[in-house]
Amino acid sequence: MSVISQVLLNADDELRYPTTGELKTLSDFFETGEQRLRIATTLSENEKRIVDQASKQLWQKRPDFISPGGNAYGQKQRALCLRDYGWYMRLITYGVLSGDKGPIEKIGLIGAREMYNSLGVPMAGMAESIRCLKAASLALLSEEDAAATAPYFDYIIQAMS
Repeated sequence: MSVISQVLLNADDELRYPTTGELKTLSDFFETGEQRLRIATTLSENEKRIVDQASKQLWQKRPDFISPGGNAYGQKQRALCLRDYGWYMRLITYGVLSGDKGPIEKIGLIGAREMYNSLGVPMAGMAESIRCLKAASLALLSEEDAAATAPYFDYIIQAMS
């Protein structure tokens, strides 16, 4: 749920106007809007590049993933991994745009752990793949934008660790 929707729903549930603190939260949200749009644009326009760099970095760190018996062995399995990496990149942009980790939790993390466990995908490997996506993504951003973006990656990494 967006910051705006949450403030309005909270106020309406209590039959009141938004508080000064809630209005400050909205003001802060609006002030960072340009930055959030810039970050989301950079990440979405460079998704393929980010995923390619991150996957190469991951395969170098963990060649066992793409070796016979590894979870990313073969073209089909590797393509499925890359698809998932793109999906996580979209989740990051959703979080950045909303200024909230809620969409990441609701859309992407609920059930992900169980799904990967049922498929035999090691969670440590998924966490490492997100670290690689983070490194490739943050390299494209300014220091300030990278600092604003990193917590969304860290949230997913923590959930998968």
